[in-house]
Amino acid sequence: MNKNTERPIDVIVAGHICLDLIPTFPGTGVDYQELFSPGKLVKVSELVTSTGGPVSNTGLALKKLGIKVALMGKVGTDFIGDGIISRLREEGLDEGMRIVVGESSSYTIAIAPPGIDRMFLHNPGANDTFGFADVDFDLVEKARVFHLGYPPLMERMYSDDGREMMDIFWKAKELGTTTSLDVALPDPTSPAGKVDWRIILKNVLPWVDIYLPSLEETLYMLDRDAFFKKKEQAGKSDMLDFFTPDEVSALADELLQMGPPIVGLKAGHRGFYLRTSTKEHLEKIGVAKPGNFNTWVERELWSPSFHVEKFAGATGSGDSAIAGFLAAYLRGLSIETTLQYATAVGANNVTAPDALSGIKDWETTTQQIKDGWAHNPLELDQFPGWRLDEDYGIWLGPGDKSK
Repeated sequence: MNKNTERPIDVIVAGHICLDLIPTFPGTGVDYQELFSPGKLVKVSELVTSTGGPVSNTGLALKKLGIKVALMGKVGTDFIGDGIISRLREEGLDEGMRIVVGESSSYTIAIAPPGIDRMFLHNPGANDTFGFADVDFDLVEKARVFHLGYPPLMERMYSDDGREMMDIFWKAKELGTTTSLDVALPDPTSPAGKVDWRIILKNVLPWVDIYLPSLEETLYMLDRDAFFKKKEQAGKSDMLDFFTPDEVSALADELLQMGPPIVGLKAGHRGFYLRTSTKEHLEKIGVAKPGNFNTWVERELWSPSFHVEKFAGATGSGDSAIAGFLAAYLRGLSIETTLQYATAVGANNVTAPDALSGIKDWETTTQQIKDGWAHNPLELDQFPGWRLDEDYGIWLGPGDKSK
């Protein structure tokens, strides 16, 4: 059994994959009430099509960033599946995909007018039947990191209190592979939105090394009542603006107690929050342990987002931020620098309406950061225990044990 770090694959990205259909909108000023008025014709521009979901979004972004990637997803034998496989074949990344006769392939219509939070019309298709048998563990044993994305959009992953998802992560850990997980915010009225995600996380997270959900997803899964109260408090404003640092720290603490030694909470325009556990806990990560190891021990950091001049859409922005995080992490960079790459790749994503066109290669992204790319405002100095690291422009929280 291969337990050393000399593995030919850096990251396997598994889980949800679909075909994204993204109409583009001319100008600004469109609101949802206007958009969905019965009988109204809304003029749009060209249709952008691309593969979507974390298998594509995170996987192809990692490849752009110079990381050796393999993909694992599931499609049917229809024209949508043909389009997905054709796109991945262009990148030389179709080998790990499963094509299943008789199942439909997943697609998403992403409605994302400039300046308005996006909305999705989604058919999960073959993602709903993705399970343990669809994971090639011979390939997992050759990878440094196994990353699974969007189990709330994959019925078998959240059924039976997440038993099959737990089995996948347990097996990956048994092979010595470092494990990583991202989720998605389920529709509260859907079956995925009604299951007890706290129980699922308690079952799965002991086998996860790096957990990278969004702030909203975390609140929904840990405290549904608090999520709806926060949503009501925000009204038509962005819910992310109503989280206090104390609330964010408390959510991260609870997740750390469930098992993963590294917890990152994506916070959209408010950047990327990261919390890590003790040295003893971090040492139990698989083959892909943090480089500059001591900089990762008992840390609490919040990196502001980078400023972009023109916002085109947020499709795949969280997936891109994860790609930036993993690309830097696997290069053995410090925790501060890793956060910079997560926010930089996420920022580049929103400059294009699709999930990948805005992503730059590693060298270009590095130069953007070195050139002093300006951050968006994130004022945390009024909260007790928070201080700014001037070298990186990153906030350090009261749980940060760095000297």
